[in-house]
Amino acid sequence: MKKHFSRTSIVLALTSSLFVSACSDAQNTAASKSEQLMAQPIEVTITSLDDLNALFDKYQYNNESWGKGNREVPRITFSGVDERWAEGSKNLPVQTKKMLFFRLMAPLALVANENILREREIVKTSALDAAKLKSIALKYRIIENETAVLDEEMRITLLTRVDILPPSLTLAQAAEESGWATSRFAQEGNAFFGQWDFTGNGMKPQAQRKELGNYGVARFDSPLASVEGYMFNINTNKAYRKLRILRTELRAENRALTGHELAGTLDKYSERGQAYIDGLRSMIRYNKLEQVDQAYLSDNKLIHLIADK
Repeated sequence: MKKHFSRTSIVLALTSSLFVSACSDAQNTAASKSEQLMAQPIEVTITSLDDLNALFDKYQYNNESWGKGNREVPRITFSGVDERWAEGSKNLPVQTKKMLFFRLMAPLALVANENILREREIVKTSALDAAKLKSIALKYRIIENETAVLDEEMRITLLTRVDILPPSLTLAQAAEESGWATSRFAQEGNAFFGQWDFTGNGMKPQAQRKELGNYGVARFDSPLASVEGYMFNINTNKAYRKLRILRTELRAENRALTGHELAGTLDKYSERGQAYIDGLRSMIRYNKLEQVDQAYLSDNKLIHLIADK
């Protein structure tokens, strides 16, 4: 029997719950404010597409406001998608499907960047022997253990890694790699970016490539964790060194970090090479995603979307 999916079930499939993330050891005023906003989220029950649009309208996160140049994005996140979205989104108008995807993923990209900027400030301002600086250096694979001695050259290298990614690039790759959140990997493990896992814990593709060994697609606890994992991968993997070099050059020249420009370095992200780059740039251009590079998070407390199943 053919299953039918209402707009309510489609929306609920994409907005089922919340993931809270904050950096617990940040001690400056900006970090404290961010932590307060992320703590004790506001719970909002979503029963339909109308409910979701009403929430967007409440925070002026809609086409009308965006068209007037408002780039403020509320702090909204969700825990995952399921097969109802993969099936039901087929019945949505293409523009509605894209709107839902981009509008729910954009806050995650901005929150992930906010956390990176907090780390970046620590790298810039901390004494070389500061424990919090060493912790970040260890995380980003600049040193191998906490007993290592950091110098200024290492700090500079660390700053090339602890840096943001343009939201336009994040959104384009998430859409491309997850099939607009309809892929099996997105449903089963919040895998929005197709990252590989060689630990044996990844989700197995149907067609395994034996020459690559025991690999799978990395799974994550939430879409936000997937975004953070993707950014960490770009910031540490040697395959994306060209992106980090270009990003550093753009900063040195006081030029904007745009998804269109940085996408040109991702020839190793996909076997499609230049065709993959061209596809990302086309998606950014067609959907006007570089407008999201100008976006910023609002001061609202984190919104917990609850699905009324």
